[in-house]
Amino acid sequence: MFGKKINIGHDITEVFISNQQSLLGWISDVSEGKVWNKSIVLQLPGAKSGTVFQAALSRVFDGQEHVLIAAFSDVTALKSLERQFVQSQKMQAIGQLAGGVAHDFNNLLTAISGHCDLLLLRHDKNDPDFSDLMQIHQNANRAAALIGQLLAFSRKQNLQVKLLNIREIISDLAHLLDRLVGEKVNLLLYHGTKLPMVRADKRQLEQVLMNLVVNARDAMVEGGDVVIRTQSETFDKAQERDSAVIPAGEYVKIQVEDFGSGIPPEHRQKIFEPFFTTKRTGEGTGLGLSTVYGIVKQSNGFIFAESEIGKGTVFDVLIPAVDRRAKQKEQKLIAEVVSPPTQCEQVVLLVEDEAPVRAFASRALRIKGLTVYEADCAEAALKILEDKSLKIDVFVTDVVMPGLDGPTWVRLALMDRPGTRVVFVSGYAEDAFDKQQSEIEGSVFLPKPFSLNDLTQAVLDVVVPAS
Repeated sequence: MFGKKINIGHDITEVFISNQQSLLGWISDVSEGKVWNKSIVLQLPGAKSGTVFQAALSRVFDGQEHVLIAAFSDVTALKSLERQFVQSQKMQAIGQLAGGVAHDFNNLLTAISGHCDLLLLRHDKNDPDFSDLMQIHQNANRAAALIGQLLAFSRKQNLQVKLLNIREIISDLAHLLDRLVGEKVNLLLYHGTKLPMVRADKRQLEQVLMNLVVNARDAMVEGGDVVIRTQSETFDKAQERDSAVIPAGEYVKIQVEDFGSGIPPEHRQKIFEPFFTTKRTGEGTGLGLSTVYGIVKQSNGFIFAESEIGKGTVFDVLIPAVDRRAKQKEQKLIAEVVSPPTQCEQVVLLVEDEAPVRAFASRALRIKGLTVYEADCAEAALKILEDKSLKIDVFVTDVVMPGLDGPTWVRLALMDRPGTRVVFVSGYAEDAFDKQQSEIEGSVFLPKPFSLNDLTQAVLDVVVPAS
């Protein structure tokens, strides 16, 4: 911190030439005694680029005349943290909005696609209405995919996590990527040796690769090379990079490099923000990189970008490798699933506050021979269970409902009916309540929107033991 004594009336504007307009008003307010002291944030001429100072100005009497005393302090780091905090709050708000919107849309899509499935059971391929029903079904699936993209950048997506070989995924995807980049761009692949397995969602990982490759293509208007490299990296201790801390451990790194126009420095901090795009209107939504970021973070990974104007951009994606012992244990547990019979005489208590979803789910389960009792809330379900003579084999319940939520009422019901199987359904992501679910033994999760077959298979899987 340093101070400078300035006589009122002296020409001091050259000190603040880049902020002259606001500073004159600042100095005038303090010198005329309108305020006791006042501080502003500014950049000083000659200071290092990006350095920000906070200036405090006070009016004092030194025994002969009134003078202004200015004190300056470097607040660059503080302002950087402030911007990160504001950005974090904004992303959290957008994520909450996306989660709420997705929940409502997933309920609507479940009802639409579910009733469409019921109609398809009564119409074969020769029926004139069959093609129209298929159009409804396909567009409902497209809408579900859009909701998945909306949830991806808010990290609230339902991921179908499996053990994956990155090299195989990229090799299988190479043909599609070749078509995406076009004739002017060459796609080059370089794989490291002995890549460990990762645990991730295959479809979402493919989306990450496609988005990064498309961005690389768009950065090279005149054409060029897009390079994808894979390799394993092991960190003996935690690493700090771009304000992120990477825990020690083994990772698979996927690197996507282009040699295009590069990203301007003022845009690099914003590239993962939703709806931010440097493309012209109509050429991009601004969701591509934010979707990539959300998928990578939800997979417990990291993504970094380095760029230089006129030389290109490199994106590094780090996905945690699967511990070899855990991999061997998981592979031993894999067994063939024996399909349960198409008809079942079990009893289901269905709890769903959305009437269209409840109507579809009830009909779908009855088609399979199940006896179904319905409730529109948790309290109504507990009232039904007061009849001790009523035998219930499985609870099918929504997670988020007015009043008691799914996990809460199920725990109460299991006190009197231990061993009852549970299928949770929700338009929210599983990780929003996975801790509560893990406390309920034998429960499974079915994300919305689900099809007729998805629902009946989930219920039959828990009530009919595999042989």
